[in-house]
Amino acid sequence: MTPKISVDPDADAAPYEQLRTQISELARSGALPVGHRLPTVRGFAEELGLAANTVAKAYRALEADGVIETRGRNGTFVAAAGDAAERHAGAAARTYAEDAHRLGLSRERALELARDAIRAVYPD
Repeated sequence: MTPKISVDPDADAAPYEQLRTQISELARSGALPVGHRLPTVRGFAEELGLAANTVAKAYRALEADGVIETRGRNGTFVAAAGDAAERHAGAAARTYAEDAHRLGLSRERALELARDAIRAVYPD
């Protein structure tokens, strides 16, 4: 059974993004354990009152993030999200560091800009 997931049509975030965020957080917390089978796109869309394309878009984003994996006709399952998320974030950080260096920013300025971006996303 999948833990309760809900989508608020009045929220600022798009429905697919709300779905992506909730599934990602549930996978990282362990509430959705590795190997847990997720509902089909159509079934989940009906359950949540969403268009199938909305759920499919969330699943595609989660698969790109390494949170879930699709095994063809066998279904969609929670992957080992922690490792994939850290690899993805590490690769993004490396790309940022390389870009900042190429642009001639000092190490201190690059770190300051990164901290500002993190503060904007992770408010206290």
